[in-house]
Amino acid sequence: MTTDTDPTNAGDTGTAETAEPVAAEAATPVAKEAGKPVATQAGEPAETGERAVRKLREGVAVSTKMDKTVVVAVVDRVRHPKYAKYMQRTKKLYVHDEAGEVNVGDRVRVMETRPLSKLKRWRVVEVLERAK
Repeated sequence: MTTDTDPTNAGDTGTAETAEPVAAEAATPVAKEAGKPVATQAGEPAETGERAVRKLREGVAVSTKMDKTVVVAVVDRVRHPKYAKYMQRTKKLYVHDEAGEVNVGDRVRVMETRPLSKLKRWRVVEVLERAK
């Protein structure tokens, strides 16, 4: 009986030795194949031409003194993290207005775009309401 267990142990050792090279051989092609789909999945939006959805904001034009540029004040209501009260946060955006159609007090919708100058990162989409 002791001799029967010795070949079994030897067989297990042989199996473990043969299993390691098989696993190593199998791991190498799998790793190479796994690398290709990962790169393809990460690159799919770029290859298909899709781009991220651009941000839209609505605000009121507060200054039109610059050429082809409007300063738009966007008001956001945010909740205070500690006191749970709602506050108004105003952010001034420099917006590109190619046609020069926006006047002070107009309510406009703006869209995020590529950097057009040092501060200008937005453009006018439409004038929602004219100033009275």
